[in-house]
Amino acid sequence: MEQNVGIDNSDLPEKLAKPARRALEGAGIFRLDQLSKLSEEELLKLHGMGPKALGQIREALAAKGISHRA
Repeated sequence: MEQNVGIDNSDLPEKLAKPARRALEGAGIFRLDQLSKLSEEELLKLHGMGPKALGQIREALAAKGISHRA
């Protein structure tokens, strides 16, 4: 069962640009483990998500041993 997911317990990278953070939060994504359900291509389709933000997310996921959906 998924724990309470929201802004208060977000583990998204702290240095993530505000447009990228808003894009993820607008899509209901507040935690890195939620990103495993999306591909990088799907993330890049979100308005505000760019290559730099995607790189930061990729590094944060790798640090936790999580990967994007293929």
